[in-house]
Amino acid sequence: QVQLVESGGGLVQPGGSLRLSCAASGGIFSLHAMAWYRQAPGKQRELVASITGGGARDYSDSVKGRFVISRDNDRNTVYLEMSSLKPEDTAVYYCNSRRGTWPWGQGTRVTVSS
Repeated sequence: QVQLVESGGGLVQPGGSLRLSCAASGGIFSLHAMAWYRQAPGKQRELVASITGGGARDYSDSVKGRFVISRDNDRNTVYLEMSSLKPEDTAVYYCNSRRGTWPWGQGTRVTVSS
């Protein structure tokens, strides 16, 4: 059973940066495309960034040019570098496989506010 643990969230001012981490255990991490998702209050969970096992990246239009997804297969960890943060980036951020098939972790909360 795969377990996912997200960390790195917090309160940041508009224009600031944060780095999120997601540690995975219990599966063959390197074989799976991974993704970061977020869920803002009152909204559905949305996919914001994905990365294949080989490192090919894709982003939603809302974060393209501001967020960078990366992975370390040796550490079974996926990262999300977020910069130029906006209030509309406020959400709970989750990682999962690209298809969202694993049990969801607790997420990490990001609040962008002055």
